[in-house]
Amino acid sequence: MKTLFLVRHAKSSRDDPSLPDKNRPLDDRGKRDAPKMGKRLAKRGVKPDLIVSSPATRALATAQLIADELGYKRKDIVVNDRLYAAAADDLLAVVHTLDRTRDCVMLFGHNPEFSELANRLSGEIGDMPTCAIAEFSFDTKAWLDIGEVEPAEVTLDHPKK
Repeated sequence: MKTLFLVRHAKSSRDDPSLPDKNRPLDDRGKRDAPKMGKRLAKRGVKPDLIVSSPATRALATAQLIADELGYKRKDIVVNDRLYAAAADDLLAVVHTLDRTRDCVMLFGHNPEFSELANRLSGEIGDMPTCAIAEFSFDTKAWLDIGEVEPAEVTLDHPKK
């Protein structure tokens, strides 16, 4: 089994219009929602083998806050530029290059790309609100199969659920 989590970054601040998009931080709600979602995952026993984040400040901060709740070391989070301002095809290409020995991977990034990829993987998921977590379990041994095989299980969780 391969389990893929797509995590949209938590609510970000637009208070400083001079900041480049990539540097926007989480707002207060985002700082509350990310640990809350991490606690939900921890309660379910989720243990990622790998966390990969967009380099954007808001995505990386979300990844760090959730990682803290899961007992995943912040220093082990991999930052991948391909998760920022990428098309759904580019995101899928990142998934396809994941190490076969990793069975549970979390990607942290942005909309609309994450919603598009989630919808492509399963029509059960439409729009992903901020800090939403889409979870896909696939009955396969290769990440290269993702996008070709139907997920065996799909869930979507978000802070307001």
